[in-house]
Amino acid sequence: MLPKADPFGIAWRLRWWFLALPAGVGKATLQACIKLWLGFSPQHSGVFSAGNGAAMRSSIIGVCYGYDLPKLRLLIKRCTQLTHRDPKAEWAALAIALAAYFSACTPSVEPEAYQQALQNALEPEAEEFLALIAGACDSASKGESGEVFAASLGQQKGVSGYVYRTVPVVVQVWLRYQEDYPGAISKSRIEDAIAEIILLGGDTDTTAAILGGIIGASVGKEGIPSAWLENLWEFPRTVRWMERLGMRLAEVVKTGVPQPALPFPIYGILPRNLFFLFVVLCHGFRRLFPPY
Repeated sequence: MLPKADPFGIAWRLRWWFLALPAGVGKATLQACIKLWLGFSPQHSGVFSAGNGAAMRSSIIGVCYGYDLPKLRLLIKRCTQLTHRDPKAEWAALAIALAAYFSACTPSVEPEAYQQALQNALEPEAEEFLALIAGACDSASKGESGEVFAASLGQQKGVSGYVYRTVPVVVQVWLRYQEDYPGAISKSRIEDAIAEIILLGGDTDTTAAILGGIIGASVGKEGIPSAWLENLWEFPRTVRWMERLGMRLAEVVKTGVPQPALPFPIYGILPRNLFFLFVVLCHGFRRLFPPY
């Protein structure tokens, strides 16, 4: 059994992550980080929000602990409530975690099997969310495009950052493409999947990140288009550093023994984040002027 208080020190790490001024932080995560710095405990730092922050960080939890549903639910709850206390955010994060676990375990997931597993994992209060996921599964089975499904949810002008809109759209696109991940054409199909969800518009960094996490659970590094790896600009976190982090995480999952944080050059974080913050602000101000 995991201890009751913040078992992996994620709250402290979130405090220092926030201090480096990351660009594009969601409102709920921003408020939660401020509350943590003001002395609120991890159990009370979250705000009542159904944003996507927890869903964006839940794929890796599903890959590591999807085989153990009670532990998975506990970890998702703690990771979610650290920033988002609306149960909708927790249900959505669990849906993404299970999708990543299914994706990691089998190259072709039947929509009905995924839907049933999620229904078994969620409480009856999640009926509305389950209905949305059922709609996504049915749409994927019919082979409808992401654009058609998003329009059925009223998202013609872009997918919003509300989990009851974001997660069903991500699941629909994933289920339509996931059977194509193995094989010689997998990399081009991955590009197609990510491109499709970006072209739906709206909160594209979020939708692409969540979908990418699920797909990555299936294909690993070898399945990622080489151009994406070669042009990855995430200094000071290099591809090699990410590989070492993955190996360390695999060791923790295998042995159950906690490992120290993987070091990296901290001096590079603040300049990097300030640069990207400048880029984000420039894009935001540009949208205030024609052509809108």
